[in-house]
Amino acid sequence: MFQIVKREEMSGGTVILNEIEAPLIARKAKPGQFVILKANETGERIPLTMAETDPEKGTITVIYMVVGKSTALFKTLQVGDGYQDVIGPLGKPTHLEKVGTVVCVGGGTGIAVLHPITRGLKEAGNRIITIIGARSKDLLILEERMRAVSDELHPCTDDGSYGHHGFVTDVLKKILDTQKVDQVVAIGPVPMMKFVSKITKEYQVPTIVSLNPIMVDGTGMCGGCRVSIGGKNKFACVDGPEFDGHLVDYDELMLRLAAYCEEEKRCYEDYCRMEESLS
Repeated sequence: MFQIVKREEMSGGTVILNEIEAPLIARKAKPGQFVILKANETGERIPLTMAETDPEKGTITVIYMVVGKSTALFKTLQVGDGYQDVIGPLGKPTHLEKVGTVVCVGGGTGIAVLHPITRGLKEAGNRIITIIGARSKDLLILEERMRAVSDELHPCTDDGSYGHHGFVTDVLKKILDTQKVDQVVAIGPVPMMKFVSKITKEYQVPTIVSLNPIMVDGTGMCGGCRVSIGGKNKFACVDGPEFDGHLVDYDELMLRLAAYCEEEKRCYEDYCRMEESLS
């Protein structure tokens, strides 16, 4: 069992932080890599990119939003409880080097994925401009942690409840119009990454995105996480999860992510009804 040693409810309880004992993974993991978690014997395997690792404590931290049955089951786990399985580190780590000025763009729970990457880019000697966004202020996570690893931080909310009233792409375009940017890293909802990449392509700025397709085994065997990159099939679990944002077929990715929406909705509703009947 992989025990939970710290648990925090964020964004009104819809986003959950778990710090988990996993010493072997903590020693090996690098920014950009992910783990696959399973709550119990009948649970679903869920891939989550690590938001933090602590090799000395032997822990890893994941942050997830409750959106379906499996993440709802994860939410029931408290400090002292544990996941049956945590597998990793998986995927290729982020390539970290000094390139100059890097704009890091995060949306929603993608901010958690972006945090260790931003810190690694800062430690490599880059000047970091960070843009983080969410639908509203209460859904904006890790602001202070992101501020601590950035030279500039620009928060955005869709509803104008905090920071810039509008999308992260609004702020990105202003930055690209006024100064030289050497690289952009964007992690968040697929539409956000799509439009960030569309803008940066116009400015010819290299852009890295982290993709989250449907995934089963995480080792390249099932092919469930295949994505089209520059017209070629790639597997996000072993070839990614990070890719050149200008080469990703985002429309295909969104279609594949929506493939089981109805089944996922019914499963979640059945789970919620079962939980209500037991309470």
